[in-house]
Amino acid sequence: MRSPQAGPASSRPPKSPHDVQEATAAGLYGIIVSAAVMVASHAPTASTTVVTVLATLSIYWAAERYARIVAERIHEGHRPRWETVRTQLTSGWEMITASLLPLGVLVVAWLLRSSLRTAVVAALICSTVMLCLAGWRIGREGRLSLVEQLISTAVAGLFGIALIGLKTMLH
Repeated sequence: MRSPQAGPASSRPPKSPHDVQEATAAGLYGIIVSAAVMVASHAPTASTTVVTVLATLSIYWAAERYARIVAERIHEGHRPRWETVRTQLTSGWEMITASLLPLGVLVVAWLLRSSLRTAVVAALICSTVMLCLAGWRIGREGRLSLVEQLISTAVAGLFGIALIGLKTMLH
């Protein structure tokens, strides 16, 4: 979930701090939503689970983008400018791309002949590790003290742990 900054060879301008914050938030949200879909899914195969997660995240992404465009219409009192629509339709993809590593773990575990339940739990563990790493990075880059970094890491990881617990209780 590194926040990409445009390099010297890039034709895109560097992302603003607000854009980087938005990308980080979208990535965290994507990991949590994808893990929740894996927990709740009753899909019979890994491929169906992957499609279900990606379809759900795509719907969430589209709904969030739509809500932002409509909110501008409501609060600004005029139709959104093309620039706003373009910006909304080209941002927030971290919600989907952040889930690719856990989904990859799911597929690899499934291909190695793990049961679907075991493959999903492996993907949920990957999601939890990613959340912990993101919590640590957020704390470090936010210049928090060591104790505050540990708390940030623990809070982020608790989302994943809660979902793993839910998976074990539901199925």
